[in-house]
This record gives sequence, C-alpha cells and structure tokens, in this order.
Amino acid sequence: MARYVVVMAGGSGTRFWPASRKARPKQFLSIGQDGSLLRQTVDRVLPMVPPAQVYVVTGAVHAEHAQEDLPELPEGNVMVEPTGRNTAPCIGWATKAILHKDPDAVIAVLPADHYIRDEEGFRDHLAAAFEAAAGGIVLFGIVPDRPETGYGYIQRGGAKRPVAGHTVHPVARFVEKPDHPTALKYLAAGDYLWNSGMFVFSARAMDEELTRHLPELSRDLDRLVAAPEQVEAIYPQLQSISIDYGVMERSDRTEVMPAAFTWSDVGSWEAAKDVYPADEAENVALGDVFLADVRRSLVDARAGRFVAVVGLDDVVVVDTPDAVLVVRRDRSQDVKQVVTHLQTKGRDPLL
Repeated sequence: MARYVVVMAGGSGTRFWPASRKARPKQFLSIGQDGSLLRQTVDRVLPMVPPAQVYVVTGAVHAEHAQEDLPELPEGNVMVEPTGRNTAPCIGWATKAILHKDPDAVIAVLPADHYIRDEEGFRDHLAAAFEAAAGGIVLFGIVPDRPETGYGYIQRGGAKRPVAGHTVHPVARFVEKPDHPTALKYLAAGDYLWNSGMFVFSARAMDEELTRHLPELSRDLDRLVAAPEQVEAIYPQLQSISIDYGVMERSDRTEVMPAAFTWSDVGSWEAAKDVYPADEAENVALGDVFLADVRRSLVDARAGRFVAVVGLDDVVVVDTPDAVLVVRRDRSQDVKQVVTHLQTKGRDPLL
C-alpha cells in the first residue's frame, strides 16, 4: 500500500479581497505562519509522503505559481485544469491518473487553503486514516467546540472500529450548514462532526464509486487519462458536480474519523484573525500598525504602509498597494459584495 496526497488548489478566495486576487487567490497567501497556505499544506505531509507522490490540481492561471511554490514536486505532478468543473472531476482525474500508475494506491485529498496548528496531531490522524481506508473511504470529521453555522456536518453512526489509536464510524448522514438553533442541537447531541473536506480512500474504491454513481464522468475521465494531450478538449466537457453530492452522500463505503486537532478552513478575514496570536486586547496587528483604544480587531499592514486605527472595536482593516478594506468583523463574509461590484463596473485591475 503506497501513500499519495492530492492537494486541491483551485478556487478564487473572493472573501479575502483585497489581499486575494484572481492571479493570487487565498491558497497562495501567507496566513497564520510563513509560507503560502499551499506550501503549508504540502509541508505538513512531506514527513509521511515523498514529493513524487504528492499531486496538486490547480487552474491554468495558477499553475506557474504552484510550481514556484513547490519546486520539489515533479512537473507532471501539478495537474492543470483548463477550467474549473467542481471537486468530483478534480478528484476523479487525480485518482485515475494515480491508479493508472499504482493499483494499490491509498490517497489523501486535502484542500490547499486550510490552516492546521497541530501538525503532529494531524499527521497522527492521517497515518491512522491511511490504514483505515485500505478498502474504502474515510472522512475527517472535526469535533466541534462551538455551534458553528458556516460548516456542513457529518453525523456519525453508533458503531465504531479502532484503528491505530483512533476510531472510525459509519457515516449516518451528511447535513448542510445549519442555522444557529440547529447547530446548538448538533453540539449538544455529541454525534455530529464538522465536515472538514479532507478524506482518505483506496484509489480502487474511489474509482469503483465513481463508476457506480457518476458513470458518465468516470468514462470521460478514463478517456482523459488515456489521452492526456486532449485535456483542453475533454476537461471543459466534464460533468460539473461536487464529490460530496456525487459520491460521498450516495456511497455505502464511507466512514468518518473524529478529529480533535485545531483546524480552520479560514473562510473569511474574521476566521483569519483566530489563527494569529492576539494581544491583551484581542487584537492582531500585522506590519507597521498603531492601535489606540481598539479591541478584538485585525489590522493587516504588511503591504508596507503605516496604518493607524483609533477608537474602533471588532473591525478588519487590510491595506494593499492599490486598495484598502475596512469591514466589521461580523460582516467579513460580505467582502464578496465588493468583488461583485468591481466585476460589474469592469474594474479588472482590482480583481
């Protein structure tokens, strides 16, 4: 059984404007520690998986940046999507390409834009998941510590089996992002876990599930693997569907491993604040910053200019060479409204 890792590095990261742009989305930003989130993701697995068995799937506009970020990966291991077609084609393409080379492969799929502080804890869980997934599909379900409404949930079944110091459970059901009262009920119930979007599977098992549940996509991906030079013609025609809806929610081979390591999908500037050390007023100041009578705020001045904030609480301020964002922390998800406005006005240089 050989271990492989597939890192999904697509997406635009519009909630991180103005730091995130089309040519440099969230996965290429440095958040929480040195190096881009993509670089951090790969560094977490290199103690377990050699570079030759790490693959990155990204868009054409980001391929060069990904290769620069990850020079130790063989060139062919950066798989370039001509256009985004959601996660099932992305994961299916990588799975079939790896399966073609190694029929015994077990593959971990990781998003490129997540933050994990406890890297040793993550690797301990990942090693157990590689073992547990030898014949199926194992998802990481983060043990919730608050009634979070921004994540989907996985309800675990009551049965369990021990694997390398951890337990895996059958998946009872997947549920969409809940409202606050429902999230409170999930937290109290104790058998609901956050769906992290990270999972491990036998390449054979995933190939069989793709064939079973998404036969047309599976056939088209087989054509692509047989004729990779046809990617520009074949890929844009692939069925666009998520791996959760297309496979995970339909498969009877899924299990979930409860995971307690510190994890964030860093889905907004508000979430980004929580991955940095804060001062006694719960502020995070990055770069040349002066704060007076400010609490629970994030100020990012790493672009180089001096930024001063006085008398404000619960705000995010981000300074870049050509744009400044000021937003209330509880409205940070709405930054995408700015991106929509710029698109409508044709202001491409700011996108």
